[in-house]
Amino acid sequence: MRILQYDRKKALEYAKKWAYGRNPAFYNFEKIGGDCTNYASQCIFAGAGVMNYTPVTGWFYRSVNDRTASWTGVQYLYNFLVGNKNGAGPFAEETPLGKLEVGDIIQLGKATGDFYHSPVVVAIERGKIYVAAHSYDVFGKPLSSYNFDQARGIHILGVRTY
Repeated sequence: MRILQYDRKKALEYAKKWAYGRNPAFYNFEKIGGDCTNYASQCIFAGAGVMNYTPVTGWFYRSVNDRTASWTGVQYLYNFLVGNKNGAGPFAEETPLGKLEVGDIIQLGKATGDFYHSPVVVAIERGKIYVAAHSYDVFGKPLSSYNFDQARGIHILGVRTY
C-alpha cells in the first residue's frame, strides 16, 4: 500500500472545466435526484486518480448501472470518505469549515441532520469560501449565499493505492 497526495490543483481544474457542462464519461443524474455528489465525486477522482472497487461500500463509477451509492449519494459519500480507514482511494476527516482547502467538500444539511448537497471548495479568500456545484450549476459561488441549517466540512487527507 502507498499513500499518495491528493492533487488539489487537478481537482480544481476539473471543477472549473465541468462546472457548467457535463463530462460525457459520466451519467447526468440531475433528473433523478440531482447531480451534485456525482460532480463532487468526479472532482475528487480528478485529484485522487484511484477508485475503491469494493462492492456496495467502496467508491467507484463504471457506468450508470455499475457504481456505488457513495459516488452519487450525499450521506454515502461522507460515509465512504470518513470511514475509509484502510481501503484504496481517497480518505478524509470531518473538519471545521475554516480548516478546509481547495478540492475539499462541504455538505449542506437541514436542522434535522439530513444532508442534501455536496459542493466542492474552489477558493478561499479572506476567510470566505467559494464553491462549485452541479444541479444548480455554479463556479466560484460564495458559500454564504446558500440557505442551509448546517454544514460539515470533509477534508481529504490523501489517497491509498495498492
